[in-house]
Amino acid sequence: MSDTKSGDDKTLSVTPKKTLTLKRPGTEQGTVRQNFSHGRTKSVVVETKKRKFSLPGDKPEPAAAPVSVFTPKPPVAAAPVVQEAPKAPPPPPPVERSGMVLNELSRNEMEARRRALEGSKVRDVEDRQRAVEEAKRRAEDEERRKREREESARRQAEEEARLQTEAESRRRAEEEARRRAPLAAELATADDDEDVKPKRAGAGAPVRRLVTPEVARPAKPTKGEEDRRRGKLTLNTALSDEDARARSLSSMRRRQEKFKRAMHNEPREKVMREVILPETITIQELAQRMSERAVDVVKFFMKQGQILKPGDVIDADTAELVATEFGHTVRRVAESDIEEGLFNIADRPEDLESRPPVVTIMGHVDHGKTSLLDAIRNANVVSGEAGGITQHIGAYQVEKNGHKITFIDTPGHAAFTAMRARGAQATDIAILVVAADDSVMPQTIESISHAKAAGVPIIVAINKIDKPQADAQKVRSELLRHEVFVESMGGEVLDVEVSATKGTNLDKLLEAILLQAEILDLKANPDRTAEGVVIEAQLDKGRGPVATVLVQTGTLMPGDILVAGNEWGRVRALVNDRGEQVKEAPPAMPVEVLGLQGTPLAGDRFAVVNNEARAREITEYRQRLAREKAVAKHAGQRGSLEQMMSQLQTSGLKEFPLVIKGDVQGSIEAINAALDKLGTDEVRARIVHAGAGGITESDVSLAETSGAAIIGFNVRANAQARAAAAAAGIEIRYYSIIYNLVDDVKAALSGLLSPERRETFIGNAEILEIFDITKVGKIAGCRVTEGKVERGAGVRLIRDNVVIHEGTLKTLKRFKDEVSEVPGGQECGMAFQNYEDMRVGDVIECFRVEMVTRTL
Repeated sequence: MSDTKSGDDKTLSVTPKKTLTLKRPGTEQGTVRQNFSHGRTKSVVVETKKRKFSLPGDKPEPAAAPVSVFTPKPPVAAAPVVQEAPKAPPPPPPVERSGMVLNELSRNEMEARRRALEGSKVRDVEDRQRAVEEAKRRAEDEERRKREREESARRQAEEEARLQTEAESRRRAEEEARRRAPLAAELATADDDEDVKPKRAGAGAPVRRLVTPEVARPAKPTKGEEDRRRGKLTLNTALSDEDARARSLSSMRRRQEKFKRAMHNEPREKVMREVILPETITIQELAQRMSERAVDVVKFFMKQGQILKPGDVIDADTAELVATEFGHTVRRVAESDIEEGLFNIADRPEDLESRPPVVTIMGHVDHGKTSLLDAIRNANVVSGEAGGITQHIGAYQVEKNGHKITFIDTPGHAAFTAMRARGAQATDIAILVVAADDSVMPQTIESISHAKAAGVPIIVAINKIDKPQADAQKVRSELLRHEVFVESMGGEVLDVEVSATKGTNLDKLLEAILLQAEILDLKANPDRTAEGVVIEAQLDKGRGPVATVLVQTGTLMPGDILVAGNEWGRVRALVNDRGEQVKEAPPAMPVEVLGLQGTPLAGDRFAVVNNEARAREITEYRQRLAREKAVAKHAGQRGSLEQMMSQLQTSGLKEFPLVIKGDVQGSIEAINAALDKLGTDEVRARIVHAGAGGITESDVSLAETSGAAIIGFNVRANAQARAAAAAAGIEIRYYSIIYNLVDDVKAALSGLLSPERRETFIGNAEILEIFDITKVGKIAGCRVTEGKVERGAGVRLIRDNVVIHEGTLKTLKRFKDEVSEVPGGQECGMAFQNYEDMRVGDVIECFRVEMVTRTL
């Protein structure tokens, strides 16, 4: 029974797999023909199997069918299975378990199939919608293309109708002209020639001969209507590539004229020109100025034995010979002629009008120049300067008794000598500020020299008279030594005792200025183009290049094209000393100019030109001159490689490279001048780059390449520059006072100086006897005659006042003991290191060498 049960169990477990059947139920067969390359085909039998699934709740009828297949005796095998299933308790659990497994599998499978079926239905719906949309879009495209074709056909029909109308009107006009032609010919004399040429043959020619050629004429335009319009470019002809566009009427006319000249050998008329020749010119440019072909000029040079190209540059002398040979006249000009008429334009006396005086305040540092101007302007200027020292030129305008006065405040420190010199050149009156307690100082003397060199009158302002130790008479006396004779001492120079802090006698100072200006009778022409001088220039972060200028003649207005030094630009705005925009700047008015292409140098002259082309030409010429000068300077400094090596070997010059960035151009010039004075034959500061503006990343990369240090004067580095400097290990030093900057650079240059070798005399010893000791060598028995002798010090062997040997001592003994020093009057034994040529009577000089650090 157990076997039967086990067999029943196996039968139940394999029931879903219907194997070992003679004919597969639910299958359909068919053949499919496969096509291969080269025309080969093959028939393949394909079976389609239909599978039947049972739901989990259906009766297990299909499970009984296979039993009859596997058991040879159906009645006998089926009875025990049906009868024993309820009786025996142990076998049912596997049957129930297998049934549960089968039900669970079929339930999961059916759920998966149901989801797949729903997904396929959704996809079918989406595909149908997509197909409908695609069909709709195709229909719309087809409709749009159809409308476009109809529109194109309509436009083409309109164009053809218009052309036909024009041709018809033209034909009617020509027929009307032909009808009127016989009447005109009847009045005129008829020609006998059939071709109706201008030559007259006789007076009685019949009119019929005129009609015959006229009848044939209308065929030309009618026949060649399309050919006549072929040269015109229309939309249809542009889109169709059937024919290339015909030649223009002007081109055909030029071609006919050229052909006629070739037939009759008519030479073109020679045009004589005045050729303007600069210092250098290319052959191509010369040919254009002469209206000749460059090939002819090249042929001329070939006849002279020179092979040149049209792009080659020749000098003015050669160009003059060529132009003269071709029959032209020559006018030689220099490149500098482009600046003619820019400055110093003469004005007519009747156009001149009175202008305010330009006053420069000069004097020694900390003598109260800015404080004096501050008191005059009633504005706090000095508090904005670092350390109370004026770093730039400031230009201001004040008014007194209805009269304007322009003040230029120059720094008093020695580093600003160049700036102060520029201030003296741009001024009418110089106010020399001298402190009553300090009296005349070095920069005071320099200011006197600049004022005298500029030829301007001086007014002495004796400042700080409110101090207890003030002595104005001492100031007047010391000024006499420098040829400044004040009125109280019998001279002509005005002097005023003032106090900037107390405001004492400021009115007297202004009255003295106006009096001196009245004597000078200052005039300028305001109704002309402006000229003047650049007082200061800087690169403003928000406004770009800003130049502080002093208008000396003419009137400067927004929109003017300005040339200042190597830069030019169109004036965008004018700002006065109070920060207000003004519409114009008359003579003697200081203003800030916005709109330049770059920052000019302080002290450059500026002028207004007519157009941008002239401004660009002038600035390009000046920039080229500056480049050539810089190249020549560097070439002179560098020279050849051999010269550089010989200079390094002979001079031993050490350089301290620096990248300097300042707030304004005047400060940079002052720093350059101060650092140049620090240089010596051994060390000097080499300025790799100096410019106005903040420190950028390009400055850091330049410093890294050249191994330079970066100095910022009243500027700061941006975030990228600081990060790059930190990564490259480059130090950035910031300064706001020029004293500290110069002192630090001086200390750095002192560190580059090689230390000085200083020799100190110790003593002399005379050789009395020479002892030759085995394994030791020669020992000199000496007596110290002067000073003392130390072991380890340098020694010289002197014979007949001539130095024979210089070295060090190998041993110094007193009797048998090694000693460190031997005082004067005692005897000792000495031996030289690696030297034994000693004689009795020689003198041994003992000295000490010290290396002393030098400073500039």
